Amino acid sequence: MSLSKNEIKVIQSLQRKKGRIQHRMFFAEGIKVVQELIASSFELSSLYVTKECQDCFDSEQHTLITEGALKKISALKTPSGVLAVFRIADVQELQLDGLVLALDNINDPGNLGTIIRLCDWFGVQQLLCSKDTVDCYNSKVVQATMGSLSRVQINYVNLKEVLEASPSPILVADLDGENLYQTSLPEKAVLVLGNESNGISAELKGLKDRLLTIPRFGSDTESLNVATAAAVILSEFRRNQ
Repeated sequence: MSLSKNEIKVIQSLQRKKGRIQHRMFFAEGIKVVQELIASSFELSSLYVTKECQDCFDSEQHTLITEGALKKISALKTPSGVLAVFRIADVQELQLDGLVLALDNINDPGNLGTIIRLCDWFGVQQLLCSKDTVDCYNSKVVQATMGSLSRVQINYVNLKEVLEASPSPILVADLDGENLYQTSLPEKAVLVLGNESNGISAELKGLKDRLLTIPRFGSDTESLNVATAAAVILSEFRRNQ
């Protein structure tokens, strides 16, 4: 089956944040990611599969299309054989309990997607993002989450206002902080990670209760990738508990 011009136009528009906001929809690609999202609370709008992948999905759910048609709507250089469009869920109320992760101006979709997956792995249910952090429904972010997008609550907020009102201590990852491996870590806290190039903004750093650093054992590396840093720090939080 071929796609209508309107279908192609709408799905292509979802590659841009403006289009996702306008239609309140996003898309995902890949068998595993799509299967995870279909099984979640996200509402499926449409599902397109090629012949090679049709046995992986309920025949009543999907629309069979050609590889050529899929290439017109895919964001991948080599389409994976399946693309699903989902409705964006309503924003949920903030849950500032337990361990909360906050991101200040994270730009790279791969980093955000990996961090969402890490939150899922380490049981961090609430992720706060500054309003200038990349959109969590960006197709590259969705791809990198491998389905974890459905299990982590993500809120885009004015971080300064939320941190100022936080009942939990504010812990900021910083190169000049306390040694992560030699300090006690609280069960309830907001952990703040900063921009890939510039770190935490001065405005937010001023709100910190403590600074934490992952000690460097080599001599030449300037810093860790923010997603890698998130993995190390979240692991240490859970190990302490």
